[in-house]
Amino acid sequence: MVTKEDIVFRQLITLSDGGRVLLRPLTTEDREQLIELFQHVSPEDLRYLHHNVTDAELVASWVDDLDYDRVLPLVAVINERLVGSATLHFFEGPARHRAEMRIYLAKEVRRRGVGSRMIQALIDMAKRRNIYMIEAQIVNDQATVIRAFQNLGFVRKCVLDNYFILPDGELRDVAHLILRLRDSSEEF
Repeated sequence: MVTKEDIVFRQLITLSDGGRVLLRPLTTEDREQLIELFQHVSPEDLRYLHHNVTDAELVASWVDDLDYDRVLPLVAVINERLVGSATLHFFEGPARHRAEMRIYLAKEVRRRGVGSRMIQALIDMAKRRNIYMIEAQIVNDQATVIRAFQNLGFVRKCVLDNYFILPDGELRDVAHLILRLRDSSEEF
């Protein structure tokens, strides 16, 4: 359940080069800026995303249908421009103790610590929601992204063979990473 703490969350971070980035939840006022962020996705990046984010109507629907209890989207902002989007997707029923994390960063903020700070902020929000574990499924080719998640405590539980299909039909293996937020040994 969405908390006031999630809605009012703001974190200003200073990068090693002095740049300042604001992390905050996505709002309905961000519609055009989110569309703009994804309009500049490179063809290579697009191959690895779950959705065709260059489809403005699809991206607009994410803002129009905001439901923080289903998906909690966090954005990174520099000078009123969105430069990153990270989401925590909540499951229901017997999987309600888990959430899946996804992230996309504009090229100019990659390898500058923005992604790690976004992931950490979502981890903190998941803890407040009493989520037991966070999952991330990352195409095995993306070793840098996998390492970034592992540096924040995620553990590679398995590799799923041929689990992701690229737009051209090529199959890729996927690393399934998990971050446990609660120790299951304390339960009966």
